[in-house]
Amino acid sequence: MTSTYQQQLDAKVARITAQFSNYDPPSLEVFSSAEHNFRMRAEFRIWHTEDDMFYAMFERDADNQKQVIRIDEFPIADKSINALMPVLLNELKATEILSKRLFEVHFLATLKGEMLVSLVYRCPLNAEWEIAAKALSDKLNIKIYGRSRGQRVILTDDYVVEELQVFDQSYQYKQIESSFTQPNARVCQKMLEWACNAAKQSDKDLLELYCGNGNFTLPLSKHFNRVLATELAKSSVYAAQWNIEKNNIDNIQVARLSAEEFTQAYNGEREFRRLEEAEIDIASYDFDTVFVDPPRAGIDDDTLTLLQRFERIIYISCNPDTLHDNLQQLAQTHKITQFALFDQFPYTHHVESGVLLEKI
Repeated sequence: MTSTYQQQLDAKVARITAQFSNYDPPSLEVFSSAEHNFRMRAEFRIWHTEDDMFYAMFERDADNQKQVIRIDEFPIADKSINALMPVLLNELKATEILSKRLFEVHFLATLKGEMLVSLVYRCPLNAEWEIAAKALSDKLNIKIYGRSRGQRVILTDDYVVEELQVFDQSYQYKQIESSFTQPNARVCQKMLEWACNAAKQSDKDLLELYCGNGNFTLPLSKHFNRVLATELAKSSVYAAQWNIEKNNIDNIQVARLSAEEFTQAYNGEREFRRLEEAEIDIASYDFDTVFVDPPRAGIDDDTLTLLQRFERIIYISCNPDTLHDNLQQLAQTHKITQFALFDQFPYTHHVESGVLLEKI
């Protein structure tokens, strides 16, 4: 695996450079990943045999049939996950109530050393399970969270608190078990610093669409007078608000709106009680920059039209194909002045990229 990493990264660089050449971007900035131990999340099936059980994944053979692959170690996962995997498995095997009908194990680690383990079952979880799981949680000094169909058992927390360093400041983030977080924390720090450099320093306001748990929102807030961030998922809005308060930041408001809904509100086409309840006055903002980190499907046409009204657009993308498509419209009014590739997902075809667009 180590011998091929640079070759795979070089192939991604060549692919992205060629794909976006028609927009005449500046030279691509490349932010590489560590070759090992870069993932802070790992999810495994638990495979049961007559006298054993083990972590498993699946891959398809030449006939497109699923084959069970036993996983004893997982080099791409963080060292803390690899260290815990065999210890946890042995403890689960030794306790029948914890191993019976266990279906999956999910690990969520942090750079600061916290660990949340989600145990997913195909049977109800009872009081006996809770006692055994709590004892294991205390013994291994980890958080354990139980799930089965229609049931969630939170022994202590269903989240970890990550700490990311951006230049000379650290930020704390609540990362909830079932919510999206960047899996490669060290590359995420590079993305945050790149976005802050692209933002420079403004005496005006920032609009952020698709803010998630506030991953970019927190460090970007230092570079603007005020920030209005939007996100539709309730769990992400809750986490973003927790993160804002935890980091003692006072110039961010979060609106629970989709990008499409914000466009309607900004254009005066529709009123939203959610804005009134949150005491958010869109008209009071003086935006000069918009930051977007949309889902893989990209940005809808009406929101793209809205983006074209701002002086600067910072666009982080997890799908270069939809970014390329969106640029067909954005390039009519803006020019790419910075272009970056972040290798969040080594050994896969996935690429995270970023562009700074400035009005022509």
